[in-house]
Amino acid sequence: MIYPSLDAFRAAPPSAFGKGPFAMIIAEDATEVVSTVMHVLQLGFARVFLMAPKGLDLPENEPEIANQVDIIRHRTRQPGTVVDAVNTLIDKIPGEWLHYCFNGEYLFYPFCEDRTVGEAVSFVMEERRSSILTYVIDLYADDLSLYPDAVSLDTAHVDGSGYYAATRRNEDDDVLERQLNFYGGLRWRFEEHVPEPKRKIDRVGLFRARPGLRLREDHTLNDEEMNTYACRWHHSMSAAICSFRVAKALRTNPGSRDDIPDFRWHKSVRFQWSSQQLAQLGLMEPGQWF
Repeated sequence: MIYPSLDAFRAAPPSAFGKGPFAMIIAEDATEVVSTVMHVLQLGFARVFLMAPKGLDLPENEPEIANQVDIIRHRTRQPGTVVDAVNTLIDKIPGEWLHYCFNGEYLFYPFCEDRTVGEAVSFVMEERRSSILTYVIDLYADDLSLYPDAVSLDTAHVDGSGYYAATRRNEDDDVLERQLNFYGGLRWRFEEHVPEPKRKIDRVGLFRARPGLRLREDHTLNDEEMNTYACRWHHSMSAAICSFRVAKALRTNPGSRDDIPDFRWHKSVRFQWSSQQLAQLGLMEPGQWF
């Protein structure tokens, strides 16, 4: 199904979507769109909503992808696009789980190589939680002379350390219980090129939709409990979204491109596309799920 606009998608009957979990991919350009779609389908998402501008299409020789993907035409670089799109989908699928990401981003949760996303969210619901906090972990190519946009699945690297957290406060300067702002990766190492509001790496990237729930511009939800990293009684499952998005932006932006000849540093490690590696680096944890 191709929706000619976000308004057309908004007007569609919710019964047309079936059961989830669902994934929404916001395609800002053509980079690794197919691999991103394939990744979420392999995790077990029942349907994918691909938001893409006109002219950005999936290959016709991939019919198995097309059967599980709906395309929503929209200018994805317009301000407010992500919030508007995700909140529209929230209203359509009450009670279902939703993951959202950009092209060139890949969700990993504990044991994702052997367990579906449906199994993961079923466990989370048993713990009376409705969200999984995700950390956006920067990926980057090892050789920018070969990969000038910093995108390479085969030679991807990740920072093995340099992550930290700071207290999160509300507008009244009160400390928010079990919430932290997380930092690290390229946004930390090249912070002079990243506006301060964009430096956080935490995102509520997988959650259960319900009436009245809203995504905010800072990638948090209007239900503060769903923004927490753990429940009140023990550690909770967390996940990671491994992303080329920041590296690509730093390499294509004229203001930063010439200042960055290489993203590698002494703490760079080869990314193994493995949830175990991410867990060993402290970038996700299973909580009580074994």
